[in-house]
Amino acid sequence: MKKILIIQTAYIGDVILATPLIENLKNHFNDVSIDFLLRKGNESLLKNHPVINEVLIWDKKKDKNRGLWKLSKIIRKRKYDTVINLQRFLSSGLMVAFSGAKKVIGFDKNPMSFMFSDKLPHLIGEKIQTSFVHETQRNLSLLAPLGINNIEDHRPRLYPSLSDREKVAVYKEDDYICLAPTSVWYTKQFHKEGWVDFIKNLDFEGKIYLLGASSDFDACELIINEAAKSNVVNLTGKLNLLQSAALMEGALVNFVNDSAPMHLASSVNAPVCAIYCSTVPDFGFGPLSEFSKVVEVKEKLDCRPCGLHGYKTCPQKHFSCAKGIQTTQLLEVFEKAKAYHN
Repeated sequence: MKKILIIQTAYIGDVILATPLIENLKNHFNDVSIDFLLRKGNESLLKNHPVINEVLIWDKKKDKNRGLWKLSKIIRKRKYDTVINLQRFLSSGLMVAFSGAKKVIGFDKNPMSFMFSDKLPHLIGEKIQTSFVHETQRNLSLLAPLGINNIEDHRPRLYPSLSDREKVAVYKEDDYICLAPTSVWYTKQFHKEGWVDFIKNLDFEGKIYLLGASSDFDACELIINEAAKSNVVNLTGKLNLLQSAALMEGALVNFVNDSAPMHLASSVNAPVCAIYCSTVPDFGFGPLSEFSKVVEVKEKLDCRPCGLHGYKTCPQKHFSCAKGIQTTQLLEVFEKAKAYHN
């Protein structure tokens, strides 16, 4: 086994949750060369990765079909021994079905799986003994056809560089916590009033850093203005993904939604509290850090979960899955985090 290609062209969190494959392939095949194909915008995640040989980029927003055809020709020309496709959509299926690789491995839900040499089930909400299957375990199941089984370590890993760590060093001089209040999906994010009340009631003299993209700046400014506490700092748009991970790594605890920052925390084993609103941990996308806590509404709601992914608005118009979460639940996790570090 000399050349392997991994394909994951979905979102930030999906790429992060694919990284355990990289580590385990390298451990099993010492001299293997591993390439990774992802969507444009996510390539910075694998910058400086010590195992990846090359990152192939698919610009799905610009010339999607032309890019698909171009990448398909590149993949076939490189004569990979194995192509592992984590995507369950037709486009990626076409890429690998005609790749010419000796082994083409993917999930049976892909429309082109009938042309794969090995196809495995992708089961969401299934249990192994008493625990629900995590997405990393689902991904790692694709290594079985290569003789890699019974993998115990399935935590994702990213590698912030020295310059990434130097960039955030100025923010790490005192104790701090990080909050990532936003999400692409409205129903996946804890509501603004909840964040404000948490900050107001938090007995903490250290810094409270708000993380996110530049597009999240205004939402975080509203939280800061309403919380009216001088130790809250808006860092949205100031740090790239690996720099954010480097900052989260040193935090007392990171409060996040069921979104990409949760997986960033897992990738550097940063203490994390994941707040679940419309989705549930049973889907298999929960935090994997050594200190990982989940907060969700205690009341059983007939409408929850309302889907595998979030929505732009609450389908029931009440958003009780977020508004029913109590500030005391988050404060309890903060106290547990302090005890963990002591």
